[in-house]
Amino acid sequence: MGISIGIKETEAKSALCRELRMNVIRVRVDDISGMEDLVGYDDIVSLDDAKSQVGDWEAFLKRNRVNAETDAIYMDKLKNEDDIKLLKPKAVRTSTGWIEMEKVSGAKKDKVLAASKKENRLTGWDMLSFEEMTEMCQKCKISWDKGRGCIGTFGPNDSLLPSIAEKKGCKIIASVPDGAKSGRVYTPNEAKELLKEIEILTAALPEEGKMMVRRYGGTLERLNAVANISVSEGCGFYFF
Repeated sequence: MGISIGIKETEAKSALCRELRMNVIRVRVDDISGMEDLVGYDDIVSLDDAKSQVGDWEAFLKRNRVNAETDAIYMDKLKNEDDIKLLKPKAVRTSTGWIEMEKVSGAKKDKVLAASKKENRLTGWDMLSFEEMTEMCQKCKISWDKGRGCIGTFGPNDSLLPSIAEKKGCKIIASVPDGAKSGRVYTPNEAKELLKEIEILTAALPEEGKMMVRRYGGTLERLNAVANISVSEGCGFYFF
């Protein structure tokens, strides 16, 4: 595992993905209390109940194009009308926990968002295909990693650059391992300090030997790109 660098895209006005990332499309909540009318539902039949009803199991899976590794039978996925009629009495209506935000109005939106964890939210950005994401990143002015996006590599967890930075009094770069662990978000003002540190370390690395220059020169270039974006866009950056 290594440490990566990212910027806060939603704070960068020039980010092409900004609006998409800020537009929450779907969320999943663990507790649906008070939101029963908003969540989605699946009609599910247990495997045991389904097998007891359909006879030839392999034939059932084949005619309905159901994956043999499925953990249950989802009624809306069945193709065969006779099987649907046969299994419908055994189906149990089960909450998915997912809520389509376009169905939520007014003050309820805040309640729904508060009930969901950040990792259980899907934005407009998440709805794009990988190809669409790549195309947008290639066109974006804040795509600092050579057009590949705004997340890139800092280095391995045992990188010596932070310790070299500490020796030279470069507090931002020295803090990277702890910042990655804590989830710290660095400010544009700290990005200005980072630019100064990059100058110091660029001059200092040759003192550490040619290998250190080769090993960490690219890292300093990437840090420089991130810091300049942070300053120009007024957005935070982070390590993870």
